[in-house]
Amino acid sequence: MKEKNQITNSKKLSNIIAKSMKDKKGIEVSVINLGKIKNSICDYFVICSGNSDIQIDSIAENIEKKVYKCLNEKPWKKEGEFNKEWLILDFVNVVAHIFLKEKRYHYNLDKLWSDGNNTIEK
Repeated sequence: MKEKNQITNSKKLSNIIAKSMKDKKGIEVSVINLGKIKNSICDYFVICSGNSDIQIDSIAENIEKKVYKCLNEKPWKKEGEFNKEWLILDFVNVVAHIFLKEKRYHYNLDKLWSDGNNTIEK
């Protein structure tokens, strides 16, 4: 069972990431709570799309900057920095996914993890 403090911190982190995505005009920001899914890999996925590799970079940089400023945390791991189609920032309990728009629909994580409580941010 996860500690209450860890769950609270994960929720706060996911909210900071979602806001950071929206600040850089991330498209269809989605927060998926995976906490009640048995053996889930983390507490939250935060997903958005971008229209270009430049926008994807900008979103990722903003997430890193805001999370460090608010929580003094850096991503444990980053993937996809070179192909710029699907960039992942792994903060262990929360994973940010930034997709090139057409790649998001190809991989369709929103549907794949639909057992989680999915919230689309407007």
